[in-house]
Amino acid sequence: MGTERTPVLAAAEIEEVFRREYGRAVSVLVRVCGSIDAAEEAVQDAFAIALERWSTTGPPPSPAGWIITTARNRAIDRVRREATRAGRHAAADWAVQAPPPPDAALEVSVVEDDRLRLIFTCCHPALAPAAQVALTLRLLGGLETSEIARAFLVPDATMSQRIVRAKRKIRDARIPYRVPQADELPGRLSGVLAVVYLIFNEGYASTAGGRLVRPALCDESIRLGRALAELMPAEPEVLGLLALMLLADSRRDARVSPDGALVPLAMQDRSRWDRLRIAEGQAIVRRCLQWNRPGPYQIQAAIQAVHSDAPVPDATDWRQVVALYDQLLVLAPTPIVALNRATALAELGGPEAGLRALDGLAIDGYHLLHAVRAELLQRAGRIAEAGATVDRAIELCANDVERELLERRRRDLPAAH
Repeated sequence: MGTERTPVLAAAEIEEVFRREYGRAVSVLVRVCGSIDAAEEAVQDAFAIALERWSTTGPPPSPAGWIITTARNRAIDRVRREATRAGRHAAADWAVQAPPPPDAALEVSVVEDDRLRLIFTCCHPALAPAAQVALTLRLLGGLETSEIARAFLVPDATMSQRIVRAKRKIRDARIPYRVPQADELPGRLSGVLAVVYLIFNEGYASTAGGRLVRPALCDESIRLGRALAELMPAEPEVLGLLALMLLADSRRDARVSPDGALVPLAMQDRSRWDRLRIAEGQAIVRRCLQWNRPGPYQIQAAIQAVHSDAPVPDATDWRQVVALYDQLLVLAPTPIVALNRATALAELGGPEAGLRALDGLAIDGYHLLHAVRAELLQRAGRIAEAGATVDRAIELCANDVERELLERRRRDLPAAH
């Protein structure tokens, strides 16, 4: 009796290659094809072929190089098929002139340049922020439209339209497929980093729905952060963002209890923190300090590093945390930064100090402002005020897991006298 041959590479493993290499392949094919849609179609064709072949033959030595070569050939075939008789010579000329794909070893500098071009195209300021996020996840993350829609809690059709409109905007506005000039880079880079951080934040603490953490979004944003760090190793804020995400995400397993409840930082089992991610994040923070070019992401990463140093909550160096927030508030004077600083100040100087720092913050519609104020009011013994304030936080909170924590705090408040 014959035995069935075991596939050399399972479909799930090929899907992982797809996710890892999709952005690299699309970025090269956009340059070759001159069109995002044509590039995506060619790369998807190549992965379909890979799914059929690699399941029995195994992957080639350079999967990305194979995918790019195959996708380019498919793109050339499509142009030739669709060309009119009069245009066939032009199509043939295009196929000859189109730059060849990287070889099996991959021409790293060429591919990196293409990936940078694609990142800056996806995050062009002419596109709406929501479109930038969607396009970045689609083209660089390799996520399906339905996955992105689920992550951001919108219908598939809405997300599909968002992506289609973004591609159309790039085409119609002739947004250049290039890395910004040196004098443009600081302004444009900040937008790219903001998109990646927005993706991470939605994964770290979902704004709505029944789950607090969306691991796929955390993983994708960190992967994008790593790619940016590889492409721009001399940009401290790029590395600062990567360190910030690694250090925050190191607490992922401790932030939610087995029954799905949110566990505040002070109550987390720190033995469950990911020590490898902490070590990597802290090493990046130390590297950034050597540059002495502080920026908001680097300072936030440094704050996370201080938290990760403390084996128990009481060992946290709150004086250093407050000093870092003071520095951050100078560079990024936002109400959210002021809110976080007030929380740290309360640990250093007591609840009344924190409450004074909260006065006047113009974010009344933000549930965490009221959640923090309620906790500080309770610690100050102002129970009646704490009850009314936590009620406001519950009313504003759209995430079910966070709301359950707030409701539990409300139930646990002692009776006001």
